[in-house]
Amino acid sequence: MAFDEGLAQWIRDDLTGVSGITERKMFGGLAFFHRGNMVCGVHKNGVMFRVGKSNESAAKSILGAKEMAFTTKKMGGMIDVEDEAVADDARRRQWMEMSLQHARNLPPKDR
Repeated sequence: MAFDEGLAQWIRDDLTGVSGITERKMFGGLAFFHRGNMVCGVHKNGVMFRVGKSNESAAKSILGAKEMAFTTKKMGGMIDVEDEAVADDARRRQWMEMSLQHARNLPPKDR
């Protein structure tokens, strides 16, 4: 697989007990959704978090986060975190809470 299963398991563990979470393989990685809205995704070199535009500056101020760009175009409201930074439980939980907060504020999507 193109994503790190160990990183995926950390994310699963972090989301244990959160209702409405689903997983879906996408673009060679694994994405996690809350009520149909993307929360985060594991890819080859780390994790992307959908923190929302209002949390983007705060999320990027945490050591290890950077702007998300799959192509040359910046993806607003999303950050990318390399696997080394994701290994820090405290930092990962901060990004995860921002992402869950954002997803909880969106209307549910039917999938």
